[in-house]
Amino acid sequence: MRDEFLEPGPIADEDTEEVGLRPRRLSEFVGQTELKEHLSIVLEAANKRGQPADHLLMAGPPGLGKTSMAGIVAAEMGVHLHITSGPALERAGDLAAILTKLEEGDVLFIDEIHRLSRAVEEILYPAMEDFQLDIVVGKGPAASSIRLTLPPFTLIGATTRTGMITGPLRDRFGLVARLDYYAADELEAIVRRAAGILKVQISTEGAWEIARRSRGTPRIANRLLRRVRDFAEVRGDGTIAESTAREGLKVFGVDELGLDKVDRAILSAICQQFSGGPVGLSTLAISVGEQPETVEDMYEPFLIMQGMLARTPRGRVAMPAAYAHIGLSVPTTARPPALFD
Repeated sequence: MRDEFLEPGPIADEDTEEVGLRPRRLSEFVGQTELKEHLSIVLEAANKRGQPADHLLMAGPPGLGKTSMAGIVAAEMGVHLHITSGPALERAGDLAAILTKLEEGDVLFIDEIHRLSRAVEEILYPAMEDFQLDIVVGKGPAASSIRLTLPPFTLIGATTRTGMITGPLRDRFGLVARLDYYAADELEAIVRRAAGILKVQISTEGAWEIARRSRGTPRIANRLLRRVRDFAEVRGDGTIAESTAREGLKVFGVDELGLDKVDRAILSAICQQFSGGPVGLSTLAISVGEQPETVEDMYEPFLIMQGMLARTPRGRVAMPAAYAHIGLSVPTTARPPALFD
């Protein structure tokens, strides 16, 4: 098939090539159709009332656009965006310092909100419900409480682990939404848009080749596009055709299914070193030189979705697809994993 190249269009206000990959408006956001419909209703209603939007909780795996959505909400409402994270708010005073700087209608985005300490979370409750901030001054018998009134604001929380959100905190959000993995055609549109911003010539087939190996995640798609762009500039003429995308992804260790070096190391360890499993998470993580949390959150979900790995009470077990992918025959002694031993 002959490659048809898409010329990058003009991009306004782009001072550097890496700026602007995040969509700025809801109309620019690709995918997540249901969430966009819900947000459009919530934001339009808030604008009509002249009030801040309701608090929002966004859940889902890393790289699906939770931070981008927070920026879009602020842009659609015409207010400022303030960004922090749960681990960064160690003490109640840290949160109080941020809240007292907010202006009316501003958006406060807290990433990894499930990692907030209990003391900080307690301060957040009255701030979300009544826009009040209780500050304790002094210690011991001389301690006193001061209540400050905050301007109405919108809190947007993002989490990769919904189950770790406490019930009282979750109930204070007006909209709880989950971001899903993207389809390949949606990722292709994202790759083409990013190529235009980066001023890279890319063919439809080249964009598709990158998109289908991006594990359903826009962040990975943009990262692979940058690496293929580098390959095309160094080893080619700077344009990304299908063949260029294939060769570039091969050089950077991304195979046909989107698996990288660590994914294949996990499969090889289970299939060869541990005879197909079951093997514990900590043991598996040590064998591939990664942290258990990294293996569990970053690599296992996609391998499970692809039918290559199974979690059981006794540990991780390799499925027949794992053996086939790394070029091994399935042992005759292999049996389906017992999910409820």
